[in-house]
Amino acid sequence: MLETLQMAPPDPILGLSEAFRQDPNPHKINLSVGVYQDAQGKTPTLAVVKAAERRLLEEEANKGYLGIDGLPEYGRHVQELLLGPAHPIIAQGRAVTAQTPGGTGALRVAADFFQQKLRGRRIWVSEPTWANHPSVFQAAGLEVGTYPYLNAAGTGLDLDGLLATLRTVPAGDAVCLHASCHNPTGIDPTVDQWRLIAQVLVQRQLLPLVDFAYQGFAESIEADRAGLLVLADADVDMLICSSFSKNFGLYGERVGALTLVAPTAERAQVGLSHIKVCIRTNYSNPPRHGGLIVARILGDSQLRARWLDEVTAMRDRIAGMRRLFVDTLRAKGVTRDFSFITQQRGMFSYSGITPAQVDRLRSEYAIYLVRSGRINVAGMTESNMDRLCDAIRDVL
Repeated sequence: MLETLQMAPPDPILGLSEAFRQDPNPHKINLSVGVYQDAQGKTPTLAVVKAAERRLLEEEANKGYLGIDGLPEYGRHVQELLLGPAHPIIAQGRAVTAQTPGGTGALRVAADFFQQKLRGRRIWVSEPTWANHPSVFQAAGLEVGTYPYLNAAGTGLDLDGLLATLRTVPAGDAVCLHASCHNPTGIDPTVDQWRLIAQVLVQRQLLPLVDFAYQGFAESIEADRAGLLVLADADVDMLICSSFSKNFGLYGERVGALTLVAPTAERAQVGLSHIKVCIRTNYSNPPRHGGLIVARILGDSQLRARWLDEVTAMRDRIAGMRRLFVDTLRAKGVTRDFSFITQQRGMFSYSGITPAQVDRLRSEYAIYLVRSGRINVAGMTESNMDRLCDAIRDVL
């Protein structure tokens, strides 16, 4: 039976990381995979995470299974982080949260719930979007449509095209939206633009599925929820897939959440009961350790303050690399205007570098980008910036 299989193609992003690891060039640069790196090019464990782990090590009495939907206190903290602790949706019991294995796990459970329980057929994603979005949704049995996102120049949001397409989407379909730090472009709607999007979602009776993987990496934990709050004010049912991989540095712990916002507390509980069925027939219950870390930090005022400081430091470093990248290219005589990169937000930049140029960067300079031209800005450092910008100047 197995002899009928052909070798599957490598993942377009994780496959690059494997190729990078095997590259013997001592000056290689990895700007492909979406992980934060510090000024030394390392992915650090946050100091506040280590502090929380030490306490857990002293206090933890068992390694028993969690419930299907995870730690109750974890779910409460997730909702408060997404919406703010005083939001009426939380007070009214209209939000329910299931802990999941990372944001990707949340996306798959959301897709299963939409397809199996709500009888949804199709979900619409931005063009471009995170490379794994279509694969996850298709694996759950959904058709995937696309709506325009980038303008003709490739430097801003095509709001008119986005709205025009959504106005044609059949009622009952789902729409995948990025809450902030859009992956791969780094381009986010303004609050006023979010209001226009919300109006169309309401008019067309569409279900927003909001991917919120980078909270705190654009402006702040509070400011980055602005688009989500617009959708909440529009009083629409909503699925929110969130992750603590980036803002807690808990990549390998797989810590995510699926939050359902419903019109009433009763409908929320009904929805959660069906989400739990989807989880039980998939991975049964979520991993324990990472959720305990997050719940401990968010539930302790001193640890939470330390965490916010570390998130700020990561965000500031990324913004600094954006500015240094643009300034260095200009100083090296690159005439193309890359200033739009300083207006983008979060870890990623849609650079406009072509697939052919990406291939040259890899083969000639051992610099690894996704072929779409997406750059992980967090992979840039002061020490690799000159070499990076020299190579980009040459391939341009």
